[in-house]
Amino acid sequence: MKRKAINLAAVSVALLSMLSMNASAMHIAEGYLPPAWCIAWYIVCIPFVVAGFRSIKKRIDQSPKSKILLAMCGAFAFVLSALKIPSVTGSCSHPTGVGLGAILFGPAVMAVLGLIVLLFQALLLAHGGITTLGANVFSMAIVGPFVSFGVYALCKKLKVNTAVSVFLAAFLGDLLTYVTTAFEMSFAHNAIGFAQSLGTFLTIFAATQLPLAIAEGLLTVVVFNVLEKYSRTELQELRVL
Repeated sequence: MKRKAINLAAVSVALLSMLSMNASAMHIAEGYLPPAWCIAWYIVCIPFVVAGFRSIKKRIDQSPKSKILLAMCGAFAFVLSALKIPSVTGSCSHPTGVGLGAILFGPAVMAVLGLIVLLFQALLLAHGGITTLGANVFSMAIVGPFVSFGVYALCKKLKVNTAVSVFLAAFLGDLLTYVTTAFEMSFAHNAIGFAQSLGTFLTIFAATQLPLAIAEGLLTVVVFNVLEKYSRTELQELRVL
């Protein structure tokens, strides 16, 4: 049964990879943030990444079998965040895929996985950039996972249906990633005034990001249901169920 689940996940990732080959847009691109902001976002990310490495070691020590799930979460985030729709100049709308990993392993782990995903996309796919890596990590690999984890934990405490909890976690994690990106762009480009700039970015993002966030929420529920069926023991060890 577990082999079947792994094969299914591998096929899904392969199919999604084929869809992503034609994507031409990217995260906040190279050169779209002033040097001072690039450095600032890098500094902000450091403690989260350090905590993430410690969290990964702790998780693997507690449940060695979770390595496969950890790798799958990284692949899931990599593929989904490579499916892009051009949006605001210098950025784009796309699923993030970080909600699933945040639910399974916690938000700190996703800071590391997100950093790896974004670094490889910048170097191999020309999606994003090295100077803007800190800003992209903060929005997609820190804010998004923390929101997803918090929403799922709250829903679990309130005894909300698991499928609904997973959907809301992935949906809101995706959405708040782009609210954060809008703030990052507005901090750097606000010649017309910060409030007006932020409103413009949020409005333009919303047109493409809302349907993408809904789609990501639904897809995450499907993947979670497969894991719940075939990897229930591992999920219980991770205290997800």
